[in-house]
Amino acid sequence: MSPTFDRRTLLIAAAASGAAATVALLPGTASADASAARFDDLDPAERPPAAWFAGRGCADQAGPRDLPQDRAADRIYCQTRRPRIPRRDFPVTDFGAVGDGVTDDTAAIAAAIAAASRGGGGRVVLPADPATGTASYLTGPIHLRSRIELHVPAGVTVLFSTDPADYPLVYTRWQGIECYNYSPNVYAYGATDIAITGDGTLDGQASTSNWWAWKSLETPGWNVLQAYADDDVPVAQRIMGAGYYLPPTMIEPYNCERVLLQGVTFVNSPFWHLHPTLSQDVIVEGVTVGPTTGPNTDGIDPESCTRVVIDHCSISAGDDCMAIKAGRNADGRRVNVPCTDLVIQNTQCANGHGGVTIGSEMTGGVAHVYGRDLVLSSTGLLAGHRLKTNSVRGGYIEDSNIFRVSAPTIGGPALLIDYTYGEGDTGTYYPDVTDINLLYWNVGTATAAWDVIGYTEDHVGAVLLQDFVLATMTGSNTLEFVDDFELVDVTIDGTAVTTG
Repeated sequence: MSPTFDRRTLLIAAAASGAAATVALLPGTASADASAARFDDLDPAERPPAAWFAGRGCADQAGPRDLPQDRAADRIYCQTRRPRIPRRDFPVTDFGAVGDGVTDDTAAIAAAIAAASRGGGGRVVLPADPATGTASYLTGPIHLRSRIELHVPAGVTVLFSTDPADYPLVYTRWQGIECYNYSPNVYAYGATDIAITGDGTLDGQASTSNWWAWKSLETPGWNVLQAYADDDVPVAQRIMGAGYYLPPTMIEPYNCERVLLQGVTFVNSPFWHLHPTLSQDVIVEGVTVGPTTGPNTDGIDPESCTRVVIDHCSISAGDDCMAIKAGRNADGRRVNVPCTDLVIQNTQCANGHGGVTIGSEMTGGVAHVYGRDLVLSSTGLLAGHRLKTNSVRGGYIEDSNIFRVSAPTIGGPALLIDYTYGEGDTGTYYPDVTDINLLYWNVGTATAAWDVIGYTEDHVGAVLLQDFVLATMTGSNTLEFVDDFELVDVTIDGTAVTTG
């Protein structure tokens, strides 16, 4: 029952074939000459097209745009490959879909995907009614195949069923542990070159009367799944689903290559909204997530992925806006695939527990994170950059760089490194957290600039705040068990700060 694949292939990064693809960009103000200079050391095949240089940048963010971190982020951006999908359209209405919001269009959408797949791939289009410019397609889960683009134009809404019986069990991860559980609203396994595009809306229709009500019921099932992992029960025998109350994610490409999510609005997920897992070359571009208020409705959670670009997005979620993950505890050590090479840029985060979060499922390790030109603003944010872990998770977080950030309001500290999350210091797998850098932040109000506490027996490593301004601090900073904490040009409440 358990599918087989070589997880180690997911770690192959620069060796993968294919040059950087041409991309559409939003207008910006960066200097073309200055931007181009950053690519002088790249092979010609890796350099972006000339038009790219004139388009990058974010006009309202202060700070230099030629940092070493920019060069590293640009390299990842340009090496992340986009899907190649034939430009053939397969309207779902040709296969019997009605789009009235009442008729079940599941079979028609599946038939269109099957036909496109047989034809070598193409766009499966959910068209609007020509007379009204709108349509609503009621459906169960949608399973994408290789070289398929699901296109949802403006005025079109996809309404997903909230009946668990409509969702078959699939191979998935639930909070970092592999199992068979309810299919996500949109799912793909082992596919290459897939996309969801358009200006329409995908609505999971989750609410307190269906999926979100499971939050109070999930603990027994969650305990069973954790016991399966701790006891090394084969994944094929970890059958969840009915009676366990573990809701599915909304969008989950699993073990996929070259994934694009572009332009679409995603709301009301049963659980995490966007959850690319064990995949490589993932681009999330110009999407809106939320506003959604349900429990555990994270915005974008890449897990154990290689090369992820999140660009020009807007997120307002019921949990972390973005949370970078890499498996959990015993199962994370068994799979042992990190999440590496991520670029998050030109993105706004409103409500959510953390802006750019790493963890808490980070057992396989997280490295090389570059978040730049961001706006973080909400009293609901528990932290701007939030790193959460413990001695049961283990793993590592290294080389995380969040720079050129405008944060008018943060409900907690700008930086939170939390070693007490979840189980706290109750295990023997001490995390390794180091090389954490916050550069060119302009914060209006926050409880603190930093709240960083390691363990007496396992210190946090190197942390740097540089060119960092916090206009109004409503609480106090906390710093304990940190080996190398450096402040360069840091101002809090109008006063220069030189020590932690």
